[in-house]
Amino acid sequence: MPDRLVSLANHPLTRPLVRGLGLPQPARLARSTQPYRPLELQGRSVLVAAVPAAGLAETVRRAVVRLGGVLEHLGCVQAVIVDATGCSAVDQLRELYDLLHPALGRLDAHGRVLLLADGEGDGAEAAACARAVEGLTRSLAKEIGRHGATANALRIRGAWPQGLDAALSFFCTDRSAFVSGQVLDLRSPTPEVERIAQPAFHGRVAVVTGAAGAIGAATARRLAQDGASVACVDVPSSAGRLAALAEELGGQALPLDLTVPEASARLGEFARGLGGIDILVHNAGITRDRTLAKMSGREWDSVLDVNLRAVLAIDAALDRGGAMKPAAREICLASISGIAGNAGQANYAASKAALIGYTAARARELAPRGGTANAVAPGFIETEMTRRIPWMLRQVGRRLNALQQGGLPEDVAEAIAFLARSDAQAVTGQTLRVCGQSFLGA
Repeated sequence: MPDRLVSLANHPLTRPLVRGLGLPQPARLARSTQPYRPLELQGRSVLVAAVPAAGLAETVRRAVVRLGGVLEHLGCVQAVIVDATGCSAVDQLRELYDLLHPALGRLDAHGRVLLLADGEGDGAEAAACARAVEGLTRSLAKEIGRHGATANALRIRGAWPQGLDAALSFFCTDRSAFVSGQVLDLRSPTPEVERIAQPAFHGRVAVVTGAAGAIGAATARRLAQDGASVACVDVPSSAGRLAALAEELGGQALPLDLTVPEASARLGEFARGLGGIDILVHNAGITRDRTLAKMSGREWDSVLDVNLRAVLAIDAALDRGGAMKPAAREICLASISGIAGNAGQANYAASKAALIGYTAARARELAPRGGTANAVAPGFIETEMTRRIPWMLRQVGRRLNALQQGGLPEDVAEAIAFLARSDAQAVTGQTLRVCGQSFLGA
């Protein structure tokens, strides 16, 4: 069911009524629907500014030009990138204000703001300033969200990582429409990072569990759009939808209940038949909502079995069989519930929080092979599950973020595609929230 308020707030005839009633006025978000391009910033005017002590501005400018962006010093811009690395004293925070204050007046609706901060401060004051950049980013995201604009930050850890192109292609474009107020670390990868191919996932094998659902299907389509050969996995009861999706994408379907004892072995054998896995998306998940006091042991176990135990069993089987290729990308679907908790979802929140912890540890296991592991934590996403929420609760859930609306499955799929890129190796062991900067767990 579409969000009627978004339509009403953006229609010239009904906009005055929405404003007069004092209702939220969410902007219609600009979203990308295209595969990755070599010149991802083509046609976008970008302002790159830096505090005097920063040292990455020229590197960023070269990257913007390399991606087809236009460096703009006057007029409106679609993206503002501020290099705040080297900001190590309180007085330098004023320099950050002096840069951002005039720049925001030039930012287009649906614009993107990206701040770069030090990940490792030299001393207590430097550490305080680095964290101040994060607080500034989150506050700014809430201020500009009503215009459909976003603000995010990157913490630079160690030497300048090689994942800059991937980060700019996501955070400075319409691919990050429902990602705001987030802070990611960019770490210097040990192995050499390859440049992204065109199409981005050409020749790569992707396995997506829970592929018959809204987010799973959107993810499978997004990976296939950029050339991946996608294997779609879901329960046998969804075999019809699964087969149709696989046929649409020219991929393969594997109807499989991930909780049966032989499931991990079967999936491992299936993966070896594909020649190994380049991209693994653990998307399968269920809910069995009830307060903990009234929840049965079976309801607890069923959620943990699907959402957590199956992930661990599958990874163990794939590792034993050598089915994960070197430099593989693994993405787990967590949830904002795993970060903030949610009444009536103790089992679900526990399983999703566990995946966040597991992902951080899994990243260390994959690192020697050049692989990465990350989690994506969706907030309120417009799916069949959220359509079953009572009307009033659904409206409240949609508005409890800086963008004042729910996200789409394609927003989650786009974040997964970013983390699956071969040149995104600097991002690993982290959780990226796709929640429009949800006020829950903020």
